[in-house]
Amino acid sequence: MTVTYLRKTTPADLAAVMTIINGAKAYLHQQHVDQWQHGYPAESDFKADIAAGLNYVLVRDGEIVGTATLLQGTDPNYQVIERGNWRGTPDAKYTSVHRIAMASGYRGQHLSNVLLTNLLTLSRQLGYADVRIDTHPQNLGMQHVIKQNGFQYQGIIYMHEPKEERYAYQLLLEK
Repeated sequence: MTVTYLRKTTPADLAAVMTIINGAKAYLHQQHVDQWQHGYPAESDFKADIAAGLNYVLVRDGEIVGTATLLQGTDPNYQVIERGNWRGTPDAKYTSVHRIAMASGYRGQHLSNVLLTNLLTLSRQLGYADVRIDTHPQNLGMQHVIKQNGFQYQGIIYMHEPKEERYAYQLLLEK
């Protein structure tokens, strides 16, 4: 029987998380997607996420197979949206999913959906009904996962410097 669950990342998990992230960077490069090709996300990003208790790993039969960061409250990158708008009130509190990736040996097994639905459940448990996520315009695989999980396209946001365009999505969970 296969056992799959989500848990907070510990400092001891950092090497496994970075292996997943570096594999995702290589995969995006092979797909000619310019996302994560300029140093971000770095190990320091994950160290900060882990220290703040915001990073999670998906574990399958004792092996770390996925990772994601779940920010709570407001995200500075989501303050300005172009060619669209966020649903709900402008001062809404929400969770935002960042730095989501699966281990290379587990792609195609729909575990990204498992990871994302666990993050949705966690968001609700933390008291948030508004969940946001973004991805690179060329990252068709992630766009598919996002839409398959009920998120709706809301517009364009920009990440980092220099500004990098991202498609922004939102899901309002029922209370």
